[in-house]
Amino acid sequence: MRLSVTKQRYLSILEEIKKSGGKVDSGEPNDSVLLIDGLNTFIRVFSAIPTTNEDGVHIGGIVGFLRSIGYTINMVRPTRTIIVFDGKGGSNRRRKIFPEYKAGRKMSVRLNRHLDVSLTREQEHKMMIRQLNRLIEYLECLPLTIITQDNIEADDVIGYCSKHLFKDNKSTIMSTDKDFLQLVDENIRVYSPTKKLMYDEERVLDEYGIASKNFLLFRILDGDKSDGIPGIKGAGIKTLLKMFPWLGSPHKYTIEDLLKSAEPKMKQFKLCENIINQRETLFLNKKLMDLDELNISGSSKLKIQDHVKFPIQRLVKHKFQRMFLEDKLYTALPNLDSWLHSTFNRLNQMAEKSHG
Repeated sequence: MRLSVTKQRYLSILEEIKKSGGKVDSGEPNDSVLLIDGLNTFIRVFSAIPTTNEDGVHIGGIVGFLRSIGYTINMVRPTRTIIVFDGKGGSNRRRKIFPEYKAGRKMSVRLNRHLDVSLTREQEHKMMIRQLNRLIEYLECLPLTIITQDNIEADDVIGYCSKHLFKDNKSTIMSTDKDFLQLVDENIRVYSPTKKLMYDEERVLDEYGIASKNFLLFRILDGDKSDGIPGIKGAGIKTLLKMFPWLGSPHKYTIEDLLKSAEPKMKQFKLCENIINQRETLFLNKKLMDLDELNISGSSKLKIQDHVKFPIQRLVKHKFQRMFLEDKLYTALPNLDSWLHSTFNRLNQMAEKSHG
């Protein structure tokens, strides 16, 4: 019941704006939600953007994040933007299933190649945490919704929001994480800011030869080295498509379908033998990689719904400007007022309506 009330309120707000003829920068707002993978975006820009302020302090993580989401907001033109960060202990559920999950990850020193400094891994990590905390202060001044749920990873929250809370709306997910391609359907697309490509069902099929409905099955076979998730030996994408061409079909296939298809060929093809002999790995990988809402408890779902239902933060321009001057970001974002207006005016209208 709570979810239906939330949804009705969101749709009524949208309808009010359309009826009011409220002016936006260009064009009418789209009935769409932008879901941003917060940590994925921050780590990417922090390590890639060497920008410093006039005091020589690295600010790439902050300005890079603001520029990146600003570009995407102006491109997508959503009526709601939600930024999701991993909660404290977000990996715990998957580590209980598979202790090696993300265990091999090490923070490499990345800024030394950009800056005339020699940072240790620990020093860079402290710099990253400091910028991330400051970034969140900036985001709390903008007409956005920020969700951080303890014991849940951002991927699961984004999956739940796109597939269930906003299932009848158009959703765009901003992330470089390929796992999100399993969510792509007629209402959900994924924007890769590094490739500057928007992935809908057609683009997923064109690039990978695999239908988005079967992308999870491909990832289960392929594994994920960055997360320490093992794949099936020999399960390269070209070999898989040759062996199982139905992966490109719009019909959704399961692990059981895969096993049934591989079993008659296991004496002839090593890959099929590996698939049959490692069936337990397949089911384990599904538990680790499936972005289904079943990974979220009922109480956590209610908390996420409360985040979505709560009135959207209005633009707090004076506080944003004060921090902007304190951190001397003006060399990186020289036209602040214009940027705030062109990027967030529409979202601020939605925020004002949510309080009414």
